[in-house]
Amino acid sequence: MSKVYFTNFRTTNDENRIQKLKRLILTAGMDQIDFKNKYVAIKIHFGELGNLSYLRPNYAKAVADVVKELGGRPFLTDCNTLYVGSRKNALDHLDTAYENGFTPFSTGCHVLIADGLKGGNETLVPVDGEYVKEAKIGSALMDADIVISLNHFKGHEMTGMGGAMKNLGMGGGSRAGKMEMHSAGKPYVKEDLCIGCGCCQRICAHDAPELLGGVMRINHAKCVGCGRCIAVCPMDAVNPAHDEALEILNCKIAEYAKAVVQNRPSFHISLAMDISPDCDCHDNNDLPIVPDVGMFASFDPVAIDQACCDAVNRQEPTAGSVIDGKDGEPLQAAHPATDWRGQIVHGKKIGLGTDEYELLTI
Repeated sequence: MSKVYFTNFRTTNDENRIQKLKRLILTAGMDQIDFKNKYVAIKIHFGELGNLSYLRPNYAKAVADVVKELGGRPFLTDCNTLYVGSRKNALDHLDTAYENGFTPFSTGCHVLIADGLKGGNETLVPVDGEYVKEAKIGSALMDADIVISLNHFKGHEMTGMGGAMKNLGMGGGSRAGKMEMHSAGKPYVKEDLCIGCGCCQRICAHDAPELLGGVMRINHAKCVGCGRCIAVCPMDAVNPAHDEALEILNCKIAEYAKAVVQNRPSFHISLAMDISPDCDCHDNNDLPIVPDVGMFASFDPVAIDQACCDAVNRQEPTAGSVIDGKDGEPLQAAHPATDWRGQIVHGKKIGLGTDEYELLTI
């Protein structure tokens, strides 16, 4: 079993949350890595403008401070998005990161957009997976000597959950890499629910939604499967296909995550707080589906994702949230058409980690 370390968000007069996070990651053994004069990529999500559930930059500073104390040279990083939004190129992405508080002055380290100005700076990484043979990873992320994933654990409309593997795999993919991962997952429109408002059409970067006979239809020849249209539809008319497409997406994410961490040291930190039903890529965030849980740390990305899922699924739904009154575990209730287990099952299968863990509480 892999070891996953956990602490809740309770504080004392002698220890605040930032101090507690530092104690957690050191107790979990992050200092066993040789950081001396090494470039350290702290992979994080800077949050889409308008979204407020992303991790506060204070947590990034805590991790960067520990890295520097151990002799490393940290930087915060993420790749550009496939969809049209506030992080679609490096200039907009940096503006968004700074506006959301991730400046060198507040975090103590620089921000590098891993796949460059237009999302084309990528390194081809052999992974020999079941679905991916050569992952396309942002170059700055691959240039680092050490990778730390700092994750906001949450639900996700296409993958069921977003944790360490999602942060590394989908987040680490260049624009072409994201297209490769998304290409099999194509949404469809329930025509009896569609009101032809055009929200999906306005959010799509590829002109895939087409208004025909007063309702939208998704042109799969143009669609890249990014899923933005699913979340913006006010009538829940746009849905992921009920086939193996989303399962393959989860498998590809796990294989991309393996490409990022293989052959070099890595460490994983997940904060299960503000647990929104959807990804931080949206320019809004809904009411958390469950109460805040705590902070997790591990050398195993599969085990930490499993531990976070187990902890979240043990919680009672938040009153008034999208899962209030729904049956079943919270992650599945938020998105019944998805299966959060997909990344974990495939991650274990390809040797990225294990779902068997020992939870050590501090």
